[in-house]
Amino acid sequence: MDTTQGKQEPDRNLALDLVRVTEAAAIASARWLGLGQKEDGDAAAVAAMRATFSALDIDGQVVIGEGEKDEAPMLFNGERVGSGKGPAMDVAVDPLEGTNLLAMGRPNAIAVVALAPKGAFFDPKPGFYMKKLVVPAQARGLVDISAPVGDTLAIVAHALGKKVKDVVVFVLEKARHAQLITAIRQAGARIQLHTDGDVAGAIMAASPDSEVDVLMGTGGTPEGVLAAAAMRILGAEIQGMLDPQSPAERAALEAAGIDQSRILYTHELVKSDDIFFAATGVSGGTFLPGVEFPGHGGAVTTSLVMRGKTGTIRHIRSSHSLEKLRRFSVVDYDKAAA
Repeated sequence: MDTTQGKQEPDRNLALDLVRVTEAAAIASARWLGLGQKEDGDAAAVAAMRATFSALDIDGQVVIGEGEKDEAPMLFNGERVGSGKGPAMDVAVDPLEGTNLLAMGRPNAIAVVALAPKGAFFDPKPGFYMKKLVVPAQARGLVDISAPVGDTLAIVAHALGKKVKDVVVFVLEKARHAQLITAIRQAGARIQLHTDGDVAGAIMAASPDSEVDVLMGTGGTPEGVLAAAAMRILGAEIQGMLDPQSPAERAALEAAGIDQSRILYTHELVKSDDIFFAATGVSGGTFLPGVEFPGHGGAVTTSLVMRGKTGTIRHIRSSHSLEKLRRFSVVDYDKAAA
C-alpha cells in the first residue's frame, strides 16, 4: 500500500534562510547602539538586509515598508529582492524597528521580515497609521476594537483567568494616546509605556511567557501587517482600523476611496497561512536579547523564527565569527562598524 499517495513532499522552510537576513541587519545596526544617530543605524540595517537578501533563493518583491512615512532609506515598495530563482513571494520588512530605541540605547529594537505568497499582505496604500488591538489566543474572537476600553480589558482578563488589575497593556508613549491611557487607568489595568516598537509589543501580547497581555493604540500600518503575520502563526488576534494622523493622510485615503471605519482582522491583513517570519534582537530587552559582541571578532544574536504552514516556532541563538564572515559575506561589516 502506497502511504505517500496524496501527500506532498516537504518544501523548504524559508524561515531558516530568512533569519540570516535579520541577523545581518541586527549585527550591522547594533554598532550604533546609544550613539544618537538613528539615520546611520537605520541605513546600516537596510544595507545589510538588502545585501543578504541577494543570496536568498526567492523571487521577492517588497510590498510592505515604511520609507515613505519615515523618509528613511527603507527597502522601497516594489523593490525586487532575492536571487530571482525561487518562488514568487511578497516581502514585508522593517530592517530596524525602533530606530530611536537604538539611537538612545533603549530596549526592544529589532530587525524583522515576513514572507507570504503574492497578494497575501494587506496593501495600506496611503494609510501610514493604524489603530490596533492585539490580544492573545485565549481572547481571539471575543473582542472588538470599537468597543469601550474597559469592556475589552474585562473580556481579556476573563479569558486569561485574571482580574483586570492584573492585566498589563502595551501602549506607545505618544501624545495621541492621552485619552487611551486615561481609559486604561480608569478600568484599573496596568500599563507599560514604550516610545517605539509595536511589532515587538504585539508579539509580547501574544506570547504566554510575556508579562504583557494586550496591545492598544495607534502605530504604523506597515508594522501592523508585520505583526499580523506573527499573530496568524501564533494563533493570537490583531484588529486594526486606519487612523490618519494628518489632514494630508486623511485626504489621500478619501481620494483612494478607502473606508476608514472598516475593521481589519488578522485574516484580512495576512490572507495566507503559508507565511514565514523572522525577527532578531538588536538592543536587549523584554522581547529578544540584543546583539552581543563578546570580543575576539565575534557576535551573538538571538532570533525568533516562525513558519505558518507548520506552526513551528523556534528561538535561535547564534554565534558569528565576523572575521570569517568578512571573507565571503556580501555584507560590509567593516563599514557598519566604522
